[in-house]
Amino acid sequence: MEKKKTKSEIVKLLLNKDLETEDEEQLLDLLIDQPIAIDVDREDEKSKSFGDRIADKLTSFAGSWTFILGFILFLIGWIVLNLIFIQDLDPYPFILLNLLLSCIAALQAPIIMMSQNREAKREVLRNQNDYKTDLKSELILEELHDKMEKILENQEVILTYLEQKRKNHGEK
Repeated sequence: MEKKKTKSEIVKLLLNKDLETEDEEQLLDLLIDQPIAIDVDREDEKSKSFGDRIADKLTSFAGSWTFILGFILFLIGWIVLNLIFIQDLDPYPFILLNLLLSCIAALQAPIIMMSQNREAKREVLRNQNDYKTDLKSELILEELHDKMEKILENQEVILTYLEQKRKNHGEK
């Protein structure tokens, strides 16, 4: 049965390098000695700018029940205030309120999109990290499988040798 990919091809894929003449044992040692898994969230935290932190905090707040309920209370308060108490500030149909809501939406949408784009980039890094880790595991398992086959072959040779010795010893 023919293997689809050799170990060196898997390692080349894994390391994304052009490795030319190293033999498979050296490649495996290199692969095992180098950590592949990274903490994507920790790496992302290190590279966050001040704007990124603000966008993430605003996004987490804007997507919470606290914000939704608070905003509903603000809208109800605005309407009640302008219908009953201060009728001259923003009379019905509440044009100032509509302008305020439009401005909030116009600013909030791009900030949320910035945060979502960063999250998408983190997911891509996570997926690449998982892929590399899976390839490394596959390579190590393949190596272990090859070693087990070699052990079984050697055991078969030893058993055959012992069986022949026993037959030769029994005939004498």
